[in-house]
Amino acid sequence: MDKILLSTGKDDWEIPKKLFRQLDQEFHFTLDPCCTHKNAKCKKHYTKKENGLIQDWGGETVFCNPPYSKAGRQDAWVKKGYEESQKENTTVVMLLPARTDTRRFHQYILGKAEVRFIQGRIAFEVNGEPIRDRKGKPMGAPFPSMVVVWKSNFIS
Repeated sequence: MDKILLSTGKDDWEIPKKLFRQLDQEFHFTLDPCCTHKNAKCKKHYTKKENGLIQDWGGETVFCNPPYSKAGRQDAWVKKGYEESQKENTTVVMLLPARTDTRRFHQYILGKAEVRFIQGRIAFEVNGEPIRDRKGKPMGAPFPSMVVVWKSNFIS
């Protein structure tokens, strides 16, 4: 397997366009708190400079694809997503690695959110194009993924 997705330290992997469109048709996102100006999925968005971790997401329908590197502080993003979803009229949808053995999964997701496991491995994009292997084929992530949906009125 090519190691491009493994421990690269790169934090701007993009959700595949088709998957984002499906989610956006369902949720009608209003905020992307974790992006660059180039890959933002919503008109209202926060880059690293604005630091979505310290912004108020209340009243928004949020799509978040947090950084996957160790330096990206994924635990902090998951905690923030859960906490913000507790505010009135706030929904937070996150694309995450399906790591059910983590503390963050048990503290902030299990029993507190709807979890949608994605069949197969998604092919992340960079600059709107799938990451490709040496033969030019779209390359799946080396880990399974899940979509986590937190809503202020969630009942498990």
